[in-house]
Amino acid sequence: MEKYRTHNCSQIREEHVGQKIKLAGWVQVVRDLGGVVFIDLRDQYGITQVVCSGNDALVEQAKRIPNESTISVEGVVRKRAEDTINPNIVTGTVELFADKIEMLGKRLKNLPFEINSGKEVREDLRLQYRYLDLRNDKVKENMFFRTKVIQYLRNQMIERGFLEVQTPILTSSSPEGARDYLVPSRVHPGKFYALPQAPQQFKQLLMVGGIDKYFQIAPCFRDEDARADRAPGEFYQLDMEMAFATQEDVFAVMEEVMYNTFRDLSHTKVAQYPFPRIAYADAMEKYGSDKPDLRNPLIIQDVTNIFEELEFNAFKNKTVKIICVPKGGENPRSFFEGMTEYAMTECKAKGLAWLKVNEDGTLQGPIAKFITPDHTKQMLEQVGAKPNDALFFIAEQKRIAQKIAGQIREELAVRLDLIEKDIYKFCWIVDFPMYEINEEGKLDFCHNPFSMPQGGLKALEEKEPLDIVAYQYDIVCNGIELSSGAVRNHDPEIMIKAFEIAGYDQKTIEEKFPALFQAFHYGAPPHAGIAPGIDRMIMMLRNEDNIREIIPFPMNNKAQNLMMGAPGEVTEKQLEEANIRIRQQEK
Repeated sequence: MEKYRTHNCSQIREEHVGQKIKLAGWVQVVRDLGGVVFIDLRDQYGITQVVCSGNDALVEQAKRIPNESTISVEGVVRKRAEDTINPNIVTGTVELFADKIEMLGKRLKNLPFEINSGKEVREDLRLQYRYLDLRNDKVKENMFFRTKVIQYLRNQMIERGFLEVQTPILTSSSPEGARDYLVPSRVHPGKFYALPQAPQQFKQLLMVGGIDKYFQIAPCFRDEDARADRAPGEFYQLDMEMAFATQEDVFAVMEEVMYNTFRDLSHTKVAQYPFPRIAYADAMEKYGSDKPDLRNPLIIQDVTNIFEELEFNAFKNKTVKIICVPKGGENPRSFFEGMTEYAMTECKAKGLAWLKVNEDGTLQGPIAKFITPDHTKQMLEQVGAKPNDALFFIAEQKRIAQKIAGQIREELAVRLDLIEKDIYKFCWIVDFPMYEINEEGKLDFCHNPFSMPQGGLKALEEKEPLDIVAYQYDIVCNGIELSSGAVRNHDPEIMIKAFEIAGYDQKTIEEKFPALFQAFHYGAPPHAGIAPGIDRMIMMLRNEDNIREIIPFPMNNKAQNLMMGAPGEVTEKQLEEANIRIRQQEK
């Protein structure tokens, strides 16, 4: 016999009856019935009932075992009586009649919370004692499922001829959109490594190095604030890059991998395949978002042309968006007032105009008197409105109007329960602008500075910057962005011009991206890639509302690891070795 166990706690069946075996695991429940003690013994695989009776010393030992202690039990398998069969566990027709129990790890402290009780436990307590929380079936199942997804993705990529390559964790700091985590160098005083925000430069350098198709289950590190769908600090991507590839080549691979993953690892239908492609400009016009939830049937339409002809000062010289809600006019006035309050408090809108369509095609509502019968008819025909429909209006400068309309569209679908259930709806968002005006009013890159502009150098030289679109794309599912990708700019001349338009000179490129810029002077192949977020995929597949539920040891929403006490203070000696001096903040 093996020292601790011959079988796991889900293996024994009726064919084992009469056999002497050993089991080991955690004591989930001890039930003392006076002279007979039942123990539910649990390991990673399942539960087996252990029975102690007829041996006073063993019964006494068993009833004193604290739950959540680890033990090894030796005994004979026997069939349960018909009235004691437990259909809820796979070992429910048998039990282990114990003749020996060995204490392996006794619980010495009171538990901070009960295991598998089903009771609500504060998240900070769960994260502080995550090693105990992992014993809960739901958390454990999420970890098993995470492994299953990663193995499935890895196999998918290997089957398609991709080479798995690990890229460095200690690298140089570079401006890639988020704050870096910095690591001081002991042997180079005053200099720092950075943890990679993504393997972006390394995977492109692999293409220059002659690797045809690369992938990696890549850890990425970004000092960003937490959200329900974004873990602070560390997350994982299915990172991939292809040499001699176009946007279409990337779509052909990743679309199939994503479709297969969501089809095979969930019980939820995947809608369209191949995934629809929506230009960025169209997404902003129709959905008010570059990550639209296609389960929501509501569409945003533009009626600026109608209000340009009307004397309605609130909408004058503004972009006017309208959302038509079928049968929405049947809702009480309180619904419209609630939506107006939401628009003003949550969306920071100045207001939210609304109308109901009457049976005779006239309008009812606060702004109805400002719209002539002819313009009413034109508007209803333009947006396809019918009697009893409701119309919501957003009037602002174009970009603000699009954004607010997108928020209103989402909220209407939630409040009216319009979102289609039990389905995954994917789409590609394509043709992102190369440049945008940033919050400081300056021209800057919109998506990724290493992307290839559509039209190449000629587009950069001849078009207005805000009219240039790039070979950039996102994959979106149910309103969640799972990944960004691009055809890379591998031509130094185009790269210099692209950065120049955004206000950066060649020296900046050489300083910030020295290896990449130099490598492109040695015969770089055209290449393209993408990197879906694995954590978000698992979160969606498990139907979890919070990404921390599918991460083995997550930080809390303040980027703290409560279990390990990180971040924490270090000794003066460690600071001295790293050539660091702590500057005291002024109170």
